[in-house]
Amino acid sequence: MSTRENNQSRIWLSSPHMGGTELAFVNDAFESNWIAPLGPQVDGFEADLQQYLGTGDVAVVCTGTAAIHLALILLGVQPGDEVLCQSLTFSASANPVVYLGATPVFVDSERETFNMCPQFLEEALTDRIRHGKKPRAIIPVHLYGMPARMDDILEIAGRFDVPVIEDAAEALGSEIRGKKCGTFGHMGILSFNGNKIITTSGGGALVSGSRELIQKARFLASQARDDAPHYQHSQTGYNYRMSNVLAAIGRGQMQVLNERIAARRSNYICYKDYFETLTAFGFQVEFQPEPEGWFSNRWITIIQMDPQKNKGITAERVRLALEGQNIESRPVWKPMHLQPVYSGAPFYGSGISTKLFENGVCLPSGSNLTKDDFKRIFKALDSAFIKNRSGNKTMLHREDWTHDKWRDEKSDI
Repeated sequence: MSTRENNQSRIWLSSPHMGGTELAFVNDAFESNWIAPLGPQVDGFEADLQQYLGTGDVAVVCTGTAAIHLALILLGVQPGDEVLCQSLTFSASANPVVYLGATPVFVDSERETFNMCPQFLEEALTDRIRHGKKPRAIIPVHLYGMPARMDDILEIAGRFDVPVIEDAAEALGSEIRGKKCGTFGHMGILSFNGNKIITTSGGGALVSGSRELIQKARFLASQARDDAPHYQHSQTGYNYRMSNVLAAIGRGQMQVLNERIAARRSNYICYKDYFETLTAFGFQVEFQPEPEGWFSNRWITIIQMDPQKNKGITAERVRLALEGQNIESRPVWKPMHLQPVYSGAPFYGSGISTKLFENGVCLPSGSNLTKDDFKRIFKALDSAFIKNRSGNKTMLHREDWTHDKWRDEKSDI
């Protein structure tokens, strides 16, 4: 059945999930007439984030992309410079490099976390310096909420004296040995886009242990207006600051952040339990591992479908089976070095990110998924893997649905 013929409501990959207190903060913004950019809710949101992260200072801005752009400007990236970027990521990780006339140099993934490979990072740094092009920055990404190997990346970056901009757009709440993602690098960035673990509709943040850098970022993000009674500008600025109204939404979202993380991690467990039932039928579906000492917010649960290990079943077949039931899923990010816009950019790696893209599927992972949603999802997945089943039974068998304390009897296939 096509999506057009399917009358069931859409199950989204990752939809916004309000907690209930956002409106009180928004009403405060309206009642005080703080509708324009900046205001007490912006100050409060920055303070909330700073307290949650436990270190550094924070400037909230209009998007995560703007935060990366500001970070590159603060590091003095100029036309002709090079910046090392993780290849397996969304384009917003690399696009700001081009805004400044610099060149992104892409680094492959390693197999365990799916993030920037330290070995290829060191190879890229050595080779670029050999060619007289010492990179101005390194941008690793915590893909789908899974922390990158920051200890190794920072050690290598320190030896080569190259600053790290930590792209934690997908990883608010993720940790490595108790230290929050976004606080490891010279600067870190967060995103509050509509599909993120918490949202302000659109928004982002720049994080740094340097108060001076954050103050400079706020200045640049506010059109770089000099301290004068008239409008005076001594350098180019940007209209990047977050509005007081959107910051008010963010303050309400912060109150349920830990619940949202718990729900996303519960989604992962549900999927893992489901796919474990497939091993009896000879299928081998792999997940993004969580190394010892790592804590992922599991923003999106992704699976790897090697057709050779799954009777020829491909990631695309799984995606189409879900889409046929009006359920959104997506391929894993297409690596940047394979994107037409970056076809001429240097790349260091062995093709691991390409394989992850070819075999990867992002499964519905919203914190507002219901028991009935999972029944629909699992039934659609059944149709992709198990042929000629009789009846309406699905492989749904979780007994401790943490979202709403669900209980459900196990069912056979």
